[in-house]
Amino acid sequence: MFKFGVLKTDKSSKARLGRLLTPHGEISTPAFIPVGTQGTVKALCSKDLVDLDAEIILSNTYHLYLRPGDELIKELGGLHKFMNWERPILTDSGGFQVYSLAQFRRINEEGVMFQSHIDGSSHFITPEKAVEIQEFLGADIIMAFDECIPYPAEYDYCKKSTEMTLRWAERCLKAQKRDDQVLFGIVQGGMYNDLRKICAEELCNLGFSGFAIGGLSVGEPKEIMWDIADYTASILPEDKPKYLMGVGTPEDIIDGAMRGIDMFDCIIPTRQARNGSLFASTGKVVIKNSKYTRDENPVDPECDCYTCRNYSRAYLRHLFMAKEILSLRLNTIHNLHFYLNLMKRIRQAIENDSLESLVKEYKEIYGKVMC
Repeated sequence: MFKFGVLKTDKSSKARLGRLLTPHGEISTPAFIPVGTQGTVKALCSKDLVDLDAEIILSNTYHLYLRPGDELIKELGGLHKFMNWERPILTDSGGFQVYSLAQFRRINEEGVMFQSHIDGSSHFITPEKAVEIQEFLGADIIMAFDECIPYPAEYDYCKKSTEMTLRWAERCLKAQKRDDQVLFGIVQGGMYNDLRKICAEELCNLGFSGFAIGGLSVGEPKEIMWDIADYTASILPEDKPKYLMGVGTPEDIIDGAMRGIDMFDCIIPTRQARNGSLFASTGKVVIKNSKYTRDENPVDPECDCYTCRNYSRAYLRHLFMAKEILSLRLNTIHNLHFYLNLMKRIRQAIENDSLESLVKEYKEIYGKVMC
């Protein structure tokens, strides 16, 4: 029901072409996972995502637990049916929300007590509860409950937190009841390689089917992020999928793929679309700029997405400046097409032994624009 295989490894890097089989379909890797936090990729419907050829999406355990509730979603047939999405879904465990909503929570060995950001109500999430919620939601890939360590953090704090994450991971495995879902462990350890090594080795010993690299892109300098990501990816098993959580500028995805990362998710393409920043083969297009007022060209002449085939920069600027809802949809379609097409190009380049030239192309464009 769940199977991962590496089909080919790049000659000039650690990049690898893979295939991930799930109960709801096949995922080609390296893969980008559009973020649909509350059971929706903002501004798009499921047909839009199918038309974009998105093979998997991510939804958020914390948010769906609070609203509309995991029990309601289970009662209505699970998340796939609820949101009319027949392809694979990955749910995160809520650990990052525990980190990002620090002012509303208290952590102890048993779990996390937090106040809802919606109505202030109190909730207690344990590793067992996080697994139960994800089983009710019915995602194909679910994540172990962890603590995302902030940056900076002292070594002693990171050590205690990592040890607790490992105890929580074991509890998650013991709590799992469904055999049609696969559970990934999350490697924590802050910015300390020795803690990352301990965490990765212990998670491997516990027998997880896949591994996420968590606790990065939380404010640390990019060079530190890549040092940790590179090291962590190198000590994870080669026959299991490797998932870098929450990292996702175009150049980050290329850098990650070259380090052997198989899966990425990030809010960047959809959030920037809503803010009027569009990705193109020549760099970023900030559509509100006045220079596009009379521009009859598409966002990207080399792009064949629905937006670029049908609308001009001038029209997209008008929609954005007028705060029209259609602006959000057309911009999001374009940015997700850019990202998903980038993944296709990476996979093709690995297949054709031409990744080095693709890397050079994107670095020249986005290395200077996006940093």
